[in-house]
Amino acid sequence: MSEPQFHNLPPEALDAIHEAALTITSELSLPIVLNRIVALARELVQARYAALGIPDPSSRHLVQFVTSGLTEEQIRKIGRLPEGKGLLGELLRPDAEPIRIPNISEDPRSAGFCEHHPHMTSFLGVPIRWRGKLLGNLYLADKVGAAEFSEYDQVIIETLAAYAAVAIENARLYQRVQRLAILEERERIGMDLHDGIIQSIYAVGLTLEHAAYLLDDEEVMNARERLREAIDGLNTIIKDIRNYILDLRPERFQGHDLFGALRALTNEFQTNTLADVSLIYDGEINGRLSERVAVVAFHIIQEALANAAKHAAATHVDVRLELQDGEELVVGVRDNGRGFSPDRVAHPLGHGLSNMEMRALAIGGRVEIESAPGEGTQVRAYLPIKKLEG
Repeated sequence: MSEPQFHNLPPEALDAIHEAALTITSELSLPIVLNRIVALARELVQARYAALGIPDPSSRHLVQFVTSGLTEEQIRKIGRLPEGKGLLGELLRPDAEPIRIPNISEDPRSAGFCEHHPHMTSFLGVPIRWRGKLLGNLYLADKVGAAEFSEYDQVIIETLAAYAAVAIENARLYQRVQRLAILEERERIGMDLHDGIIQSIYAVGLTLEHAAYLLDDEEVMNARERLREAIDGLNTIIKDIRNYILDLRPERFQGHDLFGALRALTNEFQTNTLADVSLIYDGEINGRLSERVAVVAFHIIQEALANAAKHAAATHVDVRLELQDGEELVVGVRDNGRGFSPDRVAHPLGHGLSNMEMRALAIGGRVEIESAPGEGTQVRAYLPIKKLEG
């Protein structure tokens, strides 16, 4: 049977697609865009369930999965993201074509359902591509009022996927522009703090120190003590501001000369925090890393140092980079700070931990955190290098 053409769709379907396109392309927030696409896909073809999966660019694994039709209780019971196996995995192939089948369980490509997953029968899956690049996939299950999805349903979802690709790319571009603007503003604020406020506070501290030396009589010993407390307080404020400058003015590393960039980063960290820093760098690393892996390693260390400055109150930090079995770059940052209990705090390092995990995941790596109250914290990242070389 020949494929139905877009111009053969009934007028009401064309109107619905037009309204859907206006809805998703008028929004610039990526989370909102993804949720709208899923909800509209489900509505357009009358599916009981719908989902949109976003893959990791470097592997055939899903890193984001947005659903419609599942209850909060069902989502909670299912728990983890799909791994991208079975039919979902087929749609993650670079040359994947739409899949439309009447019964998931009877298809030889199906991997079955995980525990607590609702049973689903009919299935329609359509890739979302932008200029040949796979951005994600739309998944529809259980056609309402029919045994399976029709050819017209497939055309409708393929058309929606084309609009969805534009909307997703627009939202991602907007995100990048916003992040760039934020970075530039953070750098400007950091420079103002360093060159203006911090110098003014330092000047006030010097004046107070001079005043303290002028107070020699015994009856003014209490005044000298209060001045000393004020000076200590100003020094603490200066240290705190310098710690925030570390986070406000991130180094811009392009992937060249990793050792030189890390030496500059650790020197600046030591200057601003007054903590001792040791940098151990395996010389065999040189020439083995792609620019992408080097950038990820640098930013993971940067995040770990920023967390050590802001949360750990550490006086010593060890930074270590070494090769493991010629296949992995092991990045370690250990501090002697106050530490924490990982079992009691979900994300004790805030957005910094999430950023490190996402950076490592994006290239197929992983991050491990070890810590205990009073025993410091160790961040270890394992980054693959062989499959990314060249």
